[in-house]
Amino acid sequence: MDAVIVSSASQERGQTGSAGKVNLLGMPRPWLASWFEEIGEKAFRAQQLLKWMHHEGVTDFAAMTNLSKALRDRLAAIAEVRPPEVASQSDSTDGTRKWLVRVDGGALVETVLIPDGDRATLCVSSQVGCSLDCKFCSTGKQGFQRNLTAAEIVGQLWLAIDSYKAFKAGKDRVVTNVVFMGMGEPLLNFDNVVAAMNLMMDDFGYGISKRRVTLSTSGVLPALDELHRYTEASLAISLHAPNDALRSRIVPINKRYPVAELLASARRYIDAQSDTKRVVTIEYTLLAGVNDQPEHARELVALLADYPCKVNLIPFNPFPNSGFERPSGNAVSRFWKVLVDAGLRVTVRTTRGDDIDAACGQLVGQVEDRTRRNERYRRSAAIGNAL
Repeated sequence: MDAVIVSSASQERGQTGSAGKVNLLGMPRPWLASWFEEIGEKAFRAQQLLKWMHHEGVTDFAAMTNLSKALRDRLAAIAEVRPPEVASQSDSTDGTRKWLVRVDGGALVETVLIPDGDRATLCVSSQVGCSLDCKFCSTGKQGFQRNLTAAEIVGQLWLAIDSYKAFKAGKDRVVTNVVFMGMGEPLLNFDNVVAAMNLMMDDFGYGISKRRVTLSTSGVLPALDELHRYTEASLAISLHAPNDALRSRIVPINKRYPVAELLASARRYIDAQSDTKRVVTIEYTLLAGVNDQPEHARELVALLADYPCKVNLIPFNPFPNSGFERPSGNAVSRFWKVLVDAGLRVTVRTTRGDDIDAACGQLVGQVEDRTRRNERYRRSAAIGNAL
């Protein structure tokens, strides 16, 4: 489960697309500059190409007019700019938009854009399925197939902007924030996720502030301990319980990396940032009768005393055979009040896109499950329904 960290372009360069061509869409600036040098071109070509791909939304080398025709022809022969394919699009009555995205090999992942006033947050996936089995998450029930490439991750942002025909200069930003809270555990796809985040924050990429690109993790500590060396993105921790006994029940990775170690690692990450005002976002999904009682709230207050954080409470979004229920509005309010009265910064996430199954914890793609977890859950559900 420990992440393998590769800080060069080697992994992405090994990911070829159609007809053996290298897909350049997911290469951050240093990787792309190095790639150009390796093929005998000047490194500054990377900046030109990045602007065409990510500022203008151009995928055809022939249209990149500030490159010589000889270079355009050469690029067309050995490389490509290929985002993943949109299999379907769903639009919620509240303005949320969800895409079912087909990646190489035919698997499907989900991407969601949530507009909220001047903000528009894109929730991107990092894996086909998820190898972790958080009990309240529908993605985890699907099992795991593979990691997404950097091109497939950045491609979700590219597709979101393209769907609004908004690449050209002068258009309002379609996406102001990106959160790695879709399908998958980002830190188990370390290299591709870091490459994608850094490209999203690069001025030659999408120019999104480091405060507005957020990686959410359930707690893969070897990777989290290394993360500060490679990016300055914001950090969110999927905590969901105030103690090890309860968290181990609903977030099984806690058995390997317990709460105290997780919080300490997250604090080291923000302490390493140049911005001294950074905080960790603590995500806490409220499950009726499981972790939503006042005593849980008081325990959470004690756990987070003097911890640099803000807390995001997420009322559970139901899905079939989950075994959990959404807490009542009164239960959410009681929990919130305990935290606020103790001086914590707290928000309650408004459920968005639930009419198109795009709410937090509801994302389900099409996964060729290598873990056979989906099969086990279907069998358990069938036995339960027969009793």
